[in-house]
Amino acid sequence: MTTNLIVGIDAGTSVVKAVAFTLDGKQIAVSSVRNTYKATPNGSATQSLSKTWDDCVAALKGLGEKIEDFQLRVVALSVTGQGDGTWLIDDDGLPVCDAWLWLDGRSAQTVDILNTQSSERQRFEKTGTGLSTCQQGVQLAHMACHYPHLLEKAKTAFHCKDWLYFNLTKVRATDPSEASFTFGDFRTRQYDDQVITSLGLSEYRDLLPDIIDGCETTHPLSAEAAELTGLKAGIPVSLAYVDMVMTALGAGVHTGQDNVACSVIGSTGVHMRSVSSDDVFLNDQCTGYVIALPIPGRVTQVQTNMASALNLDWLLNVASDLLKDFGCESSPNVMVDKVETWLQRAEEGQLLYHPYISDAGERGPFVNGRARASFTGLTYHHRFHDLVRAVVEGLGMAMRDCYESMGGTTQELRLSGGAVRSATLRKILSASVGADVCVSGREEAGAAGAAMMAAVAIGEYKSMDDCIAEWVTPLLGQIEKKDKALCDRYDVLFNAFYQQRLTLPDTWLAMEQLREHSKTHLQVNSSDKS
Repeated sequence: MTTNLIVGIDAGTSVVKAVAFTLDGKQIAVSSVRNTYKATPNGSATQSLSKTWDDCVAALKGLGEKIEDFQLRVVALSVTGQGDGTWLIDDDGLPVCDAWLWLDGRSAQTVDILNTQSSERQRFEKTGTGLSTCQQGVQLAHMACHYPHLLEKAKTAFHCKDWLYFNLTKVRATDPSEASFTFGDFRTRQYDDQVITSLGLSEYRDLLPDIIDGCETTHPLSAEAAELTGLKAGIPVSLAYVDMVMTALGAGVHTGQDNVACSVIGSTGVHMRSVSSDDVFLNDQCTGYVIALPIPGRVTQVQTNMASALNLDWLLNVASDLLKDFGCESSPNVMVDKVETWLQRAEEGQLLYHPYISDAGERGPFVNGRARASFTGLTYHHRFHDLVRAVVEGLGMAMRDCYESMGGTTQELRLSGGAVRSATLRKILSASVGADVCVSGREEAGAAGAAMMAAVAIGEYKSMDDCIAEWVTPLLGQIEKKDKALCDRYDVLFNAFYQQRLTLPDTWLAMEQLREHSKTHLQVNSSDKS
């Protein structure tokens, strides 16, 4: 039991995980702590900085309880976390306020204002990233106008992983990925003054921390953090890139081949292509992200659906609630286990479903906070299994919509996420984008991606490509060939999906106005009765 270990921390929106790996990439143990955040009707979504650090400490201590000689065996640590958002600290390193998460929607009006500026296209072409309420740049611009007292108190603007890195090492820093897609140029991986000016943040430039690359630069674990976590003081700590790109790295977005893509099918959908920074396709709609990979000259083009498997969760919850009304309890696991049967029972391509089930609307490949989900083509003869099939096909159509906005389709699609355990779901996604698929066997891809950066930083591998060859490529499953007949059918379905999607914004606006009118009417009636 003397094998050396690297620990990867992945501080997501719902869970903080600490995962131990051997130096050649074998996963040894996982410890996790549920995350908590507060959401309010005014669109805010905030998280306590101190609680997040406490949760990270608890996850690391929990990992130590599972591994013999934990303190002696861990030789490096790396941390990634949820992207975007704003985590402000003061000169003493204390939180200014709770963090504004990527889920926070208060800056929607600021997005609209910034998008009308003449410099917006120029900003987009440097960052490769469309503006949205998720991003720190927009949130800081909104704070400058509406909450200036927060920025007056602040010394540094962190992202989630940066805050944890600060607590681990006492170093104020951020990584090239989040720095460049928010405030810089993805080609140089540095801040860009023109981008910062276009966001109206020149006055607050000093809030942005230094950029370090965790494959090249580490800092020692502080004595204070070592005492709290049960690790050895002085071991190197690597600041990894943002969790989206770490998950992609661990799941196989880049293994040296061209025309390969990676999709993570979780509550949200993340769709990524690894390309040379010279070959990035910047769409006319100014949407998506370009996020640097920890590989020289390589970036990921990214589009994210606000809701992916969340659509399926919604439909299964509808069924579960109905059964409960009749005294029949059905656990989520039982419902999920039936999905494969329902998918096989239904005929393909019978219904259209636009999967915009999130209350926040959609952000990829278009941005519209009013977007809502809908079925088209229902008849009296359709049953529940047809709805399940339509929802999954809708996820495939939305995935294709995302990939086409990044410059086309792909030859091989690598899938990650709990939903892709379904063989029929994989077949549907494969035919939707017209690509062969395979599934990554890496269970904790985000933490693995972070740990891979530490492995390179401590010299275990000469390059990230060498690390990928041992940590990633062997875990890719067998290729599942696309069904060409189903591809042809889905080409027709996608054309209908896309054409209808272009017409839906007027409907979404009308429905929002109707809801607002109803809300006002209820308030007036309530006031009259009182």
